[in-house]
Amino acid sequence: METAYIKTPLGIAGITGDENGVSVISVSDEGTISTEIPVFLQEAVQQLQEYFDSKRTAFTLKLNPKGTVFQHKVWESLKGVSFGKTRTYLEQSKILGDVKAIRAVAAANGKNLL
Repeated sequence: METAYIKTPLGIAGITGDENGVSVISVSDEGTISTEIPVFLQEAVQQLQEYFDSKRTAFTLKLNPKGTVFQHKVWESLKGVSFGKTRTYLEQSKILGDVKAIRAVAAANGKNLL
């Protein structure tokens, strides 16, 4: 795993991943901007920069988050949220087929590092 650091309107974004995809995107108030971006993170950096330049509303990144099977199911369902829209945990629970899973869905979203 390697991390590239880029300047964004939110602060310094750290993009961590490897050949299998991006695993973590974090933002900090401080940090050193990367002068060299690993080849497998260059597309992620480009797409994030396009997003912040208002030139992108959808991402086509290869993702590789670490989590449980349930967390992956919850995170996968987030891909169905359109640009500029939101979804409540209850709505997401219903989409996943178990309205009683609202707390588990909320917890899984809280563990989402992307």
